[in-house]
Amino acid sequence: MIHVVGAGMAGLACAAEIAGSGRAVTLHEAAAQAGGRCRSFHDETLGRLIDNGNHLILGANPAVFCYLDRVGGQAGLVGQARAEFPFVDISSGERWTLRPNAGRLPWWIFSPSRRVPGSKWTDYLAALKLARAGEQATISECVGESGPLVARLWQPLTVAVLNASCDEGAARLLWPVLRMTFGQGEAACRAYVARRGLGPDLVEPGVKFVEEGGGETRFGHRLRRLEMVGGRIEALDFGAESVALGPCDTVVLALPAANLVQILPDIPAPLETRAIVNAHFRLDEAVELPGGNRLLGIIGGTAHWLFARGDIASVTVSAADRLAEKDAGEIAELLWRDVALALGKPPSAPPPVRIVKEKRATFAQIPAALARRAAPRTAYGNLFLAGDWTATGLPATIEGAVLSGHRAAALALARTPR
Repeated sequence: MIHVVGAGMAGLACAAEIAGSGRAVTLHEAAAQAGGRCRSFHDETLGRLIDNGNHLILGANPAVFCYLDRVGGQAGLVGQARAEFPFVDISSGERWTLRPNAGRLPWWIFSPSRRVPGSKWTDYLAALKLARAGEQATISECVGESGPLVARLWQPLTVAVLNASCDEGAARLLWPVLRMTFGQGEAACRAYVARRGLGPDLVEPGVKFVEEGGGETRFGHRLRRLEMVGGRIEALDFGAESVALGPCDTVVLALPAANLVQILPDIPAPLETRAIVNAHFRLDEAVELPGGNRLLGIIGGTAHWLFARGDIASVTVSAADRLAEKDAGEIAELLWRDVALALGKPPSAPPPVRIVKEKRATFAQIPAALARRAAPRTAYGNLFLAGDWTATGLPATIEGAVLSGHRAAALALARTPR
């Protein structure tokens, strides 16, 4: 038996791999539902199903597509026919669209109509410094601190991917993303979103696959303690119940870093976090973005990205620790002002809105945190780790979470006999 503790995307992907291999698996989750920070809920104020946050999946996310293929959920994604990223600078009213080209040679940087306005093709060569960056280097130390490309590409990209500003974001984490996306061409850059929501399209297919594959899911099952003897885990203590482990049983802990260290304080983990704030506005009509796209980058305001979801305009602000300290009404005013300008609407009071604050959305993806990302193997022979905060080599994204789950599943399966 393999026990997976934690049913966020890392634990869910891990359990799905195990169930798909025909092995026995039990998925334990403290909450009443799976998904962790990747979840949907019906909001009474809006009368709509909304996601807690806006998660973007890219063509260059092989682990996510592998997971969806495994659980039969790829139809739940809707994506671009061709990669393009529209932006608006609400301080100047200027609009442009970033259009990468097919093929690995990035000739789009030579085309003024495809690249960032005000930038020169030579400005993009700074990206090569990210490939050689040391572990302590920040994005700014590689690409500079000012200029059109910093303000209109590197800063929004870094904030979106690392949930950190260029001044503090770890260069080592941005380069793999650039290599997998822009380095592979247009198809790898295409953006995908969940058609109905993260819950129906990413989470629920995984839970269904595990259960139909013979796995057991146990919600409301919070792990309190591990019973350890020698170099192995002997039992899982869930408070009212203790689950004894046989000699061949294996455990994967797919818990947030802060929860993990409460149970295993000897495991290194990056505990400093960064917030993300999301706002969901219900409009009187469907949201229309340039080119029929589902997302729009916003420069020069408080908002960072605007997502079109029918008549819901969903706004994301990353690296939002200070914004998250404000009350919901003030946040709604600030973000609606940006949305109204971006959509060409006259100033008005905010429409019906739901503000969602994730104060511990990701670990702080700064150079000091890199050394504290734990490997999936532990000092205990029958215990492995998963989570977007572990040492995946990628940022704390859905792709990183799913990849960590797949790696932990491979280790657990290799140890557990049929």
